[in-house]
Amino acid sequence: MLVLDQIYPDGIRIPDLFSGKNIVHLPTVKCHIYTTTTGAMKNAFGGLLNTYRHYTHSWIHETLVDLLAIQREIHAGIFAVMDGTTAGNGPGPRTMYPEEKNVILASADQVAIDAVAAKMMGFDPMSIKYINLAHQRGLGSGDPREINVVGEDISSVNWNFTVGDNAASMAGDLLWFSPLKRFQNLFFRTPIVNLFIFGSEAYHDYYRWPIKDRSVFRTWLRNSQWGKLFASYEPIDTR
Repeated sequence: MLVLDQIYPDGIRIPDLFSGKNIVHLPTVKCHIYTTTTGAMKNAFGGLLNTYRHYTHSWIHETLVDLLAIQREIHAGIFAVMDGTTAGNGPGPRTMYPEEKNVILASADQVAIDAVAAKMMGFDPMSIKYINLAHQRGLGSGDPREINVVGEDISSVNWNFTVGDNAASMAGDLLWFSPLKRFQNLFFRTPIVNLFIFGSEAYHDYYRWPIKDRSVFRTWLRNSQWGKLFASYEPIDTR
């Protein structure tokens, strides 16, 4: 609780529903433009922080570790099942390239499952800051040499994933990691933030999706076994 109060001087109230409850995270194996990978630990970034998450990108690795510490305090138990049937390569989370990998990971150790996923993607888990920090704080095991993997032998797996960049990540690099970050209170805690939200929506939904990403999705839908399975489901009436 104190960590969140330090990030947000106005304070945040964690919903009473979360206290004492068991939590199951259902992330996917994929890359991320700011954290290299995203999985079980980062699931809380959009859950506990919700609309306030834009405030913390400059300290995103530290924030993920703090959120895990908070989860361990308020939840009775935490478990993660990570879907790697189709994994996301490239500049995730929204402009990835799907690759069939046919794996599912499961663990009660949020750090370990993220570390194993990172290693499979071809990254050194301990070189990823949020995994290393969580490991150093004793919140889980981030060193693959200390993780007991049961099931399929994945010791030699390396998918050679790369993160890359897109226009949104380059803009974010300027706003969150360049000298411009000193103006974050102006950019993200005033109505100006709506300009950045609109810019992201315009880039992803009205430029990237119709021009490039929709064809990537349709190719996956048409050619992969998991896409064909997805296409076979009955449509849901959302009216």
